[in-house]
Amino acid sequence: MFCPNCGEKIHDDAVICVKCGCALKKTNFNGGKSWVTTLLLCLFTGCIGGHRFYTGHIGIGIAQLFTAGGCGIWALVDLICILCNSFKDVDGNALKR
Repeated sequence: MFCPNCGEKIHDDAVICVKCGCALKKTNFNGGKSWVTTLLLCLFTGCIGGHRFYTGHIGIGIAQLFTAGGCGIWALVDLICILCNSFKDVDGNALKR
């Protein structure tokens, strides 16, 4: 993760940047997106980017909508990432199970 103020590489759990002292946005563990909902959206609407819209990745969702999920390949890669628990929402938070 990088500091939004100075661009310095910082630890993912950091609350402030050690270089510039900028307060970082805290991760909201209670308000994260659901893993099951994201998985189901990817399975049933993956080719039109439904899971991307749900997790806040609007630009990528629009690209998937117009390319049919990269002819299905993009949706398949996303499905694998969701199953491996490496898919994150727009804020960089892991999906909650």
